[in-house]
Amino acid sequence: MIKGIFPDSVLQMGTIFLSIIIEALPFVLLGCLVSGGLQVFLTAERVKKLLPKNKFLSILTGCILGFFFPSCECGIVPIVNRFVEKKVPEYTAFAFMLTAPIVNPVVIFSTYIAFGNTYRFALLRVIGSFLVAIAIGSWIAYFYKGSIRKIATHQHIHEHQHEDFHNLSFFKRVWQVLEHAIEEFFDTGRYLIFGSLAASVMQTYLPTKIIYTLGSNKLLAIPLLLFLAFVLSLCSEADAFIGSSLVSLFGTAPIVAFLVFGPMVDIKNILMMKRYFQPKFILQMMLGIFFITFIYALCL
Repeated sequence: MIKGIFPDSVLQMGTIFLSIIIEALPFVLLGCLVSGGLQVFLTAERVKKLLPKNKFLSILTGCILGFFFPSCECGIVPIVNRFVEKKVPEYTAFAFMLTAPIVNPVVIFSTYIAFGNTYRFALLRVIGSFLVAIAIGSWIAYFYKGSIRKIATHQHIHEHQHEDFHNLSFFKRVWQVLEHAIEEFFDTGRYLIFGSLAASVMQTYLPTKIIYTLGSNKLLAIPLLLFLAFVLSLCSEADAFIGSSLVSLFGTAPIVAFLVFGPMVDIKNILMMKRYFQPKFILQMMLGIFFITFIYALCL
């Protein structure tokens, strides 16, 4: 019945849309729960004690945190926003955001398995993510002078600063975590839906013949795979299996670029970031990540 009403391409688009949503929702929910936990249990004073005062060391700390505090890119944005609310420096928070979906043990292991039980691609992926995160974190710390966060978000912060959770019992604080997580989930979820819809449209209607033609040239193949990573919006736990299937067609350098760039910048992530951060900052950060990843892959 449905096949007779809609063209095959529309049905394919719907299938891809649902698969992205189903894949991403658990991680978005987990990210929102972690975000709620940070809001209720983490104090600004505790953060200041844990982080080094030196900016560069603080950026490195943010990069390494992802290994001990793993998160998929689908749920990383609410966590990063909450980190910044808790006075984590923006350069540290964004260094964490860029590495956490890549350097965590689950993604390293899945990359190892996807490429035939070899550490080569997993190692190149981790090194690339560190280089990008350190470069972007340093740019924010030493060069970026504009506002990163939206005014509405600042107002939201002031509202939460007056909330005192530490006088509540443990169970009441857990309830507060759930309340914050639900609020965050519905706020972030709409951006996930719009991003997933855009990604499914691009995957369905992007002409594959052009992709295969451009893939034969390294200088063209790298930006093509960067664009493909942005469009496909795959979860970092699964993208290595897609990447491994394309190695014979594109070679090592473009695939490494695909694996590094995808968890940092994709359609759904950008739309979720728009809720908290200035569009100008997001665009500049995207361009920075693009060029650093391109140069890194070109050197391989």
